[in-house]
Amino acid sequence: MFRHLRAGCLSAVAAVALSGCGAGGGSAAAPGEVTGEVTVFAAASLTESFTRLGEDFEAAHPGVTVRFNFAGSSGLAQQINEGAPADVFASAAPRNMRQVTDTGSVTANPVAFATNTLEIVVPAGNPAGITGLADFAEADLKIALCAEQVPCGAAAAEVFEAAGITAVPDTLEQDVKAVLSKVSLGEVDAALVYRTDVLAAGERVEGIEFPEADRAVNSYPVAVCANAPNPAGAKAFVDHVRSDDGRAVLTEAGFGTP
Repeated sequence: MFRHLRAGCLSAVAAVALSGCGAGGGSAAAPGEVTGEVTVFAAASLTESFTRLGEDFEAAHPGVTVRFNFAGSSGLAQQINEGAPADVFASAAPRNMRQVTDTGSVTANPVAFATNTLEIVVPAGNPAGITGLADFAEADLKIALCAEQVPCGAAAAEVFEAAGITAVPDTLEQDVKAVLSKVSLGEVDAALVYRTDVLAAGERVEGIEFPEADRAVNSYPVAVCANAPNPAGAKAFVDHVRSDDGRAVLTEAGFGTP
């Protein structure tokens, strides 16, 4: 069965040789061609869709285990550059993928497999009466955003600039799921997260679309790590993500086509 790894749990393996990432692609592996464990480092916003893809992948390859490390893309890239043994890296933005590719250990270009856009998210019932992006400049409201070094934070900075708004967040989180949790628990009045996160949260929250979101559409690249412990499994998983079945799962989750 697939397993989740807590963010940062592999950072202590810096003594392992530096890992680099390259694109996967090609035809899907037949059952029996993939064995062992496949370790996937993936952006937090991919949690639900990649968990399902992991289940489907294991079903198609009996005996294979997919392990996930979901966290902010910047932190995952740092772990890989420090030597964490990852087979696949899926980032929520090209900028954080470049943190890995700039190490010079890339065998091929990463491939974009999805896109995502921001939405305003509020607790169910919208108790603070949030109506749009301008409310993020109100000092009397409690606001949560992603830190700017992670993709959801960088995208938020772009939309605020496009709208001419100076946001006054009360908290900056290291990944989008931490931001969403603040809203779900009613600890803040509003936040910016991805459309896919609003859908995944269901009735616990409400989403509010805003026009400036189109100014910061995130492209998600995926790559196979050059020093992957399981290169065959890594390539097969990337192929699965990019397959028609993988695209169907991502589309159902709210992701767009690159």
